[in-house]
Amino acid sequence: MPLALLALAVGAFGIGTTEFVMMGLLPDVADDLHISIPAAGHLVSAYALGVVIGAPLLAAVTARMSRRTVLIGLMVLFVVGNALSAFAPGNGSLLAARFLSGLPHGAFFGVGAVVATAMVPPERKARSVSLMFLGLTVANIAGVPAATLMGQHLGWRATFLAVSVIGLAAIASLALLIPHDHTQAPATGLRGELAALTSLPVWLALGTTVAGFGALFAAYSYVTPMLTDSAGFAEGNVTLLLALFGVGATAGNLLGGRLADHSLRGTLFGGLVSLAAVLALFPLLMRAEWSAAVAVTLLGTAAFVTGSPLQLMVMEKAAAAPSLASSANQAAFNLANAGGAWIGGLALAAGFGVTSPALAGAVLAVLGLGVAGVAHAVDRRREERPSVSAGRVVTSHLPEESGALRP
Repeated sequence: MPLALLALAVGAFGIGTTEFVMMGLLPDVADDLHISIPAAGHLVSAYALGVVIGAPLLAAVTARMSRRTVLIGLMVLFVVGNALSAFAPGNGSLLAARFLSGLPHGAFFGVGAVVATAMVPPERKARSVSLMFLGLTVANIAGVPAATLMGQHLGWRATFLAVSVIGLAAIASLALLIPHDHTQAPATGLRGELAALTSLPVWLALGTTVAGFGALFAAYSYVTPMLTDSAGFAEGNVTLLLALFGVGATAGNLLGGRLADHSLRGTLFGGLVSLAAVLALFPLLMRAEWSAAVAVTLLGTAAFVTGSPLQLMVMEKAAAAPSLASSANQAAFNLANAGGAWIGGLALAAGFGVTSPALAGAVLAVLGLGVAGVAHAVDRRREERPSVSAGRVVTSHLPEESGALRP
């Protein structure tokens, strides 16, 4: 694998750290800015909103630029957003800075995935995407806990300064390691990129992402009360258990990349089935500490097995102009985050029990499996339709001796 993938992983590590660290810093930020915890929670939403808006917008406006230049520019924007967060004088300015920090997130992963797959042979494309995503999953094991501890001991502003330094390291890595070849944008430009989003297979792939990762976040958003109220863990042990989720996510990400290079759709179907099964078993697994720890690890593994296949599938469905579609898939991940958390909250509010969000997630995983099945059926039908080649129609599956008309 090219060493340049390390540069993409460093950028992904910084992005993953700044995305998730705010959850652990909410009490500190609220106390320092004299706001309530719910008001501080809007800082998480501001980042997610930046991702959803920035992913397709930045990918579209940079469609004709060198992808190497785009990646470096996105990380510059990332550094600026986090530095402004560190020096924000009040809640309003911090909200704006968090929104700015989220803007480059989706476009970085979207364009980065296109660059990663361009540097490897076709049989290693999914693996290259998984290695870029490795920075994101490792951030949940090391980056987020370390940044949270730094914020608790040195102040939350120090955390965002440290993340800015990670961003500077990513910029240096991108400039040093990403080659100029394999990174030039195609001639399709903005119009071609926008046309990619009109394809039904692309939308079905994006729908699979929303449902599949919505299943994850329906449960993961409420995993702390499950671990404390159902499994009986002390609150101080939750951080360690969330690190186990990161370990599972890292293993699942690497496994999914390797398997998807052999069978893209088979890996996707298998991952969604596994995710549905793990979530359905959550009420049983959360009855004891040891099985709850296993459940959290398996949740990360099953969910992230599908990450690389979903990203690669969107890119393949928009092969003529993959950057915008690939970035839109990152927006879909964040819609899944918000939507899954909302659906899991509905299950809790309805009084179905502390583990009910996991069952709601199992339903979403089955829904994602259904959307993936429809996508497969659509692909099969398109393959069997008459194809136009060199100005004549060739009808598939008709024997030559049938006498069928072939204009």
